Amino acid sequence: MKVSEHLSNLASAGGRLADAAAIAGPDAAVPTCPGWVVRDLVRHQGGIHRWATGYVAGPRTERWDADLPEIVGTWPSDDELLDWFAAGHAELLATLSSADPDLVCWTFLRAPAPLAMWARRQAHETTVHGVDAELAAGIVPAAIAPDFAADGTDELLTCFITRPACRLRATTERRLRISCTDAAGNWLVKIGPDGPPVTTDSQGEADSAVSGTAADLYLALWNRRSQEALAIEGDPSILTLFLDQVHVRWS
Repeated sequence: MKVSEHLSNLASAGGRLADAAAIAGPDAAVPTCPGWVVRDLVRHQGGIHRWATGYVAGPRTERWDADLPEIVGTWPSDDELLDWFAAGHAELLATLSSADPDLVCWTFLRAPAPLAMWARRQAHETTVHGVDAELAAGIVPAAIAPDFAADGTDELLTCFITRPACRLRATTERRLRISCTDAAGNWLVKIGPDGPPVTTDSQGEADSAVSGTAADLYLALWNRRSQEALAIEGDPSILTLFLDQVHVRWS
């Protein structure tokens, strides 16, 4: 997807998150983030937006050795929380929109260019946490376009889980096929005892095949929707292994 498409999705996702947070209230539990209330969710996402802005606006070419509280400085009060979130979201959008396409800055996922990585990551980060806010508010999450959902699944499978830090392992190699039914998207994930998983788009044999709409796959693989929404052929324990072991941290 183009950077402009990711920025459009980032813009709408931030608005939905804020609207849902306003409905839920700061003390509402976030069912998909155990231990969090909406206050924690909004603070986290607002902090992430400021963190990402710092890399692109700097630009910062080395990893920022700071936690979110250090980056934010002072957390806003509940009365100021949503305005604070909106300000950080707007600044991130403006920074990404005006950035030089040839920007050089620190990144942590594979991408064609740093600007493409930050636009993609922030679009999906905000979308997934927007779903968290909607679920906390007790409302049905907004529809996610198939092409965008497939892109988010691709980011997870080809960029996140293939990093050395990923702990997804199997005693003997297991192959998991993941396929979208309404968008381009077909991945073969090889999970073994050594090293991170390998994801390809090859048509090799799989021990388990999981399919569903792009949105259902996207949300299920990010642990925001039940795997019951998916069709599973072969060994179902491989998907369970994936969901149990894949946990993405903020940095």
